[in-house]
Amino acid sequence: MTEADKIRSYRDLRVWQEGMALAEACCMLTRRFPNDELFGMTPQIRRAATSVPANIAEGYGRDSTGEHVQFLRVSQGH
Repeated sequence: MTEADKIRSYRDLRVWQEGMALAEACCMLTRRFPNDELFGMTPQIRRAATSVPANIAEGYGRDSTGEHVQFLRVSQGH
């Protein structure tokens, strides 16, 4: 592993990057939902999608491996 390949932040994690791409795609998709879903499915989908990278980032900042793994499990929906 070279110096350039080292993980310095959760932003360097591919899983976080993919989670952010998913969240962005969900936000763009839900913009096309009908107005009567403004307080129904739209915010629920957005919250679910954004929780994935948020939990990965929060777990990355934890002090112990156990806590980190727990946040990764939460991001998986466990």
